[in-house]
Order: sequence, then C-alpha cells, then structure tokens
Amino acid sequence: MLSTGQLIFAVLFFIAFVFVIAFTYKKDKSWHRKNYKGVQWVLATFVIFIIILFLIKYFLKN
Repeated sequence: MLSTGQLIFAVLFFIAFVFVIAFTYKKDKSWHRKNYKGVQWVLATFVIFIIILFLIKYFLKN
C-alpha cells in the first residue's frame, strides 16, 4: 500500500511528465514531419504482415 505522500508524488510526477512530453512533442513536430515522412506505410505494412501470419496460422490449423 502506498502512503499519502507517495500518492501525491506519483500524481505530481505524472502531471509533470505528461507536460514535458507534450511540450517536447510540440517543439519537435515540424522536425518529425520532415524526417519521418512515409512512416505510416511502414506501420501499415507491418500490421498487414501480422494479419497475414494470423490468417496462415488459422487456415493451416483448420
């Protein structure tokens, strides 16, 4: 069980962490757009590959 002080610290740490991550993302947004152009196609290909693997497993099992 956590004490009251630990819970307060956890909540404040979480709020500060989310703020820093949001600020950093906002600052680097234009840089990410330039350097990671086309990354959505890599993600789509990976997801399709995983789906194909599950389909192969399903059809070979039955």
